[in-house]
Amino acid sequence: MSPQQGRELDVARVREDFPLLARSVHGKPLVYFDSANTAQKPRVVIDAVDRYYREFNANVSRAVHQLGEEATAAYEAARDKLAHFLGAPSREEIVLTSGTTQAINLVAYSFALPRLRPGDEILVTTMEHHANIVPWQLVCERTGARLKVAPIDARGELLVDRFVEALTPSVKLAAVAHVSNVLGTINPVAELARATRKRGIPLLVDGSQAAPHLPVDLRTLGCDFYAMTGHKLFGPTGTGALWARREILHDMPPFFGGGEMIREVRFEGTTFADPPHRFEAGTPNISGFVGLGAAIDYLGGLDHAALVAHERALLDHLTDALRAVPGVRLFGEAAHKVPVVSFLVDGAHAHDLATLLDHEGIALRSGHHCAHPLMQFFGVPATLRASLAFYNTHEEIERFVAALARVRTLLA
Repeated sequence: MSPQQGRELDVARVREDFPLLARSVHGKPLVYFDSANTAQKPRVVIDAVDRYYREFNANVSRAVHQLGEEATAAYEAARDKLAHFLGAPSREEIVLTSGTTQAINLVAYSFALPRLRPGDEILVTTMEHHANIVPWQLVCERTGARLKVAPIDARGELLVDRFVEALTPSVKLAAVAHVSNVLGTINPVAELARATRKRGIPLLVDGSQAAPHLPVDLRTLGCDFYAMTGHKLFGPTGTGALWARREILHDMPPFFGGGEMIREVRFEGTTFADPPHRFEAGTPNISGFVGLGAAIDYLGGLDHAALVAHERALLDHLTDALRAVPGVRLFGEAAHKVPVVSFLVDGAHAHDLATLLDHEGIALRSGHHCAHPLMQFFGVPATLRASLAFYNTHEEIERFVAALARVRTLLA
């Protein structure tokens, strides 16, 4: 796709790039409002994965034959593209992982576990995904450290002053979502990073929901770790990355052991490769990263300013339309958001509504969204979540709201 600099996003043209958006569900045109769960893939990504298996399927960094060299070049090109996409100072600071979950666990076990002592604390926020809670709980249980939680307000915004107040000397690591997967809230990461850096506390940022919507520049964010997931960035599942400062990576021992992460193995002992390969044991998801590289190239062909403006207009439209539906309760009305809206309808269970909406061709998620503590904060067991991307349209919002009006009468 050619760049569309300075113009309104041509959404009809963009939608042609995503084959799955043209299908029907239960005999009705699909409205896909579940991109925070996983984004749809453009044809260039699908073709890139197919081409890898058809033309140069081989393992990486092991064979000297032509196929192996081509596979290695394509795999390592994804690292270069990720470094550029995230604004990383060096490709050597990009560890390729299966996703954000593995990336955070790598930090938990390779960085935090050796450093934590009884009485130490890890600071998180109320809005975190389970992937940014459970790994810290596991290492706390093994070390005698404990989890500390910074609060949010009823609008779903982090109370920054309370976060900063919680940065006491006992806090040895802070971890925060760049964007909430439930609320869409954009957290002021650069401001939080200034506070943690002033106190010498490393900051990890979960960028899973930010990377598909926001420009990410690690040089200006100022955090110490940044984790992201490829399948939410329009790439294949089983891909992602951890960025960490070079000096931190060099001080971290390996988390997984096996092939490819070593320099030399003897029965008396092993010497490990330099980062990032030290943390990439075994055969990776080669085809997935070839596809992720294609996804990043695809995004580079879009006018990002037009993309952001379109998503902002979609968010405003969806929010206003839901507010007009009788009995709707919205969760998360932060001033700065991506197009993610969680809600409930009086007298209707989230799962029942999601099932009925599916029969209308509307795909959205119901449940706790891997955020039990956040559900507890709002006093609900589950919500419905409509999460949009730049390939969605205003007409789809109208179809969704009309379908919601129809199905809610069935549950009254």
